[in-house]
Amino acid sequence: MASQPQPGVGPPQGGPHQAAGLQQPQPQLSQQQDFDPVHRFKMLIPQLKESLQNVMTIASLNFQHNTSIDNGIKSNDAAVQRFDKSLEEFYALCDQVELCLRLAHECLSQSIDSAKHSPNLVPTATKPDTVPNEALSYSQYLSMIKSQISCAKDIHNALLECSKKILSKNQQQGIM
Repeated sequence: MASQPQPGVGPPQGGPHQAAGLQQPQPQLSQQQDFDPVHRFKMLIPQLKESLQNVMTIASLNFQHNTSIDNGIKSNDAAVQRFDKSLEEFYALCDQVELCLRLAHECLSQSIDSAKHSPNLVPTATKPDTVPNEALSYSQYLSMIKSQISCAKDIHNALLECSKKILSKNQQQGIM
């Protein structure tokens, strides 16, 4: 889906050399931002507000129209905007916002898990000065790797046990 231009955001004012120099990286930046759920969320909020305003306006106009028909002032011939279409547009935007928020939450969760379970750098004998301060010692690194191997073995064993149970159930159902 193409992103809507933001009001007030345009090419920088200045000479033609400035504008030409700044416009080249813009396609890469916009492609990158299209995949960023937080940026997408920020782009959808003004559209969502506008859609909600449109829903409320159409509902108000429809109420006024129906009231005037009920009071006998107008006939039913006048064209009114369809409330269901505007409401459907609002719900579609709400769904997109929800997906963006879920994706952002999932990205954050994966990032936290990655930081929690991934080992930091281990200083090497050749370049100890290039390693950040939070690097693990070799014994800490080995301990972390051993715990990861143990966890992987536990998951493997649980999957094997589950598959054996499924096979035994299928064989029992086949006999009956």
